[in-house]
Amino acid sequence: MQQNKGDEVDTDFKSKFLSDAEIAQQKLNNVSPSMCLAKWKQVSLHLTTGHNNSCYHPPLHKIDINDIKKDPAALHNTEHKKQQRKLMLEGTRPSECSYCWAMEDNGKLSDRHFRSGEPWAAKDFDSIVNAGWNENVTPSYVEVNFNSACNLKCSYCSPQFSTSWMEEIDNHGAYPTTIPHNAPEYFKGDRRRILNREENPYVDAFWKWWPELYPELKHFRMTGGEPLMDKNTYRVFDYVLDNHKEDLHLAVTSNFSVTDKLWKKYKSYVTELCEGEKIEHYMQYVSVDTWGRQAEYIRSGLDFDLLWSRVHEFLNDIPYRNSLTFIITMNNLSVPNLDKLLEGILELRKTYSDTYQRVWFDTPVLHTPEWQSLQLLPDSYAFKLTKIKAWMEDNIETEQTRFHGFKDYEIQRLDRDIAWMRETVEENKRQRHMADFYKFFSEHDSRRNTNFIETFPEMQEWWNDCERQSKLI
Repeated sequence: MQQNKGDEVDTDFKSKFLSDAEIAQQKLNNVSPSMCLAKWKQVSLHLTTGHNNSCYHPPLHKIDINDIKKDPAALHNTEHKKQQRKLMLEGTRPSECSYCWAMEDNGKLSDRHFRSGEPWAAKDFDSIVNAGWNENVTPSYVEVNFNSACNLKCSYCSPQFSTSWMEEIDNHGAYPTTIPHNAPEYFKGDRRRILNREENPYVDAFWKWWPELYPELKHFRMTGGEPLMDKNTYRVFDYVLDNHKEDLHLAVTSNFSVTDKLWKKYKSYVTELCEGEKIEHYMQYVSVDTWGRQAEYIRSGLDFDLLWSRVHEFLNDIPYRNSLTFIITMNNLSVPNLDKLLEGILELRKTYSDTYQRVWFDTPVLHTPEWQSLQLLPDSYAFKLTKIKAWMEDNIETEQTRFHGFKDYEIQRLDRDIAWMRETVEENKRQRHMADFYKFFSEHDSRRNTNFIETFPEMQEWWNDCERQSKLI
């Protein structure tokens, strides 16, 4: 079985994933200090609203509906994205990529380096440079959400991406925050969610593009909403089963909290996909932001024990041609119990990673809504993350603990999160966002029968500070 990224090591036991990022940094800088291959070879498609970005850091931008009627490949090759490519080749930093610039200015490797170093992007480096900025490019890494059907109401999500959220807003109205993150009026015009019962021209364009796209794909990932609830997910599965692609990494991001009936249906499909030589690898992503009761608070509707039991079930029952990655969206409520979640992941590695790395995790930072950002927390919380980082360093992977310890780049990514956390926020913005934090979660407790202080007793002082700000704004 092919090894996953990062499994290969050099004599210093530096992961290949990290080494490739360092090589990519040098190659990119030889062309332009602001170039990123993700702008050419990666796309995240939000078909519920007709938006696009290359990775999750830049803001979403609208896909021109007239362009996709002429050519469905315009789902990826938007005029906006081409202009960003042009800036990159000219050596100008696109402002929408500010997260990576902040990391690099702090001396860190950024996602620009990591993504550009991965095989799905790096293999096309020369052809991209030669093609320039204005030519259409077929992406090799595609993420797509087809609709917003979802059974959870995660605190940082919105009606744009969850039907459960939309139902709550329809019944109770928007939350009383200064930023209209979940207000109905915020989702009009270009942000309007195309209802699942409506014809969706963006989904139609995708399926027209699919026969052209599929042969070029190296990574294809379905997100949501909750993709296990979406008929398009199973349409993709059926297509792949009929059209085997031995170099494809196929992926789904799930909350692992659907009904037993859907779970059995999904497992049956994944089992069939993982048998034989139908695909190269199946990549299961599981969304969870911290441990236990606090995870349930962040992701309303989550049964953490059920999620964890299904993690074991997946790893036990489908022991071939697959891996499982926890997506830990780093927000200010992730911090108190993050160490417990990482301990659980480490135990899973020891149990299920024998001949190759089967259990992974990533710690992307939350950008919106601002009131749930890491950047609002006092430095004592950054110190807690620093202690977690030190513990990870004590349990770093070695030749003796291969596949069972923490990867060097996982530690580096947490270090990046800490650096991001310590970025200066204008005081008036900080105060406003803290006030919104209190307003949002007070209303959250009222609507959803939760109790912030009972769930996060270690955050009492922070809660009181936010309450004081709410009375001033």
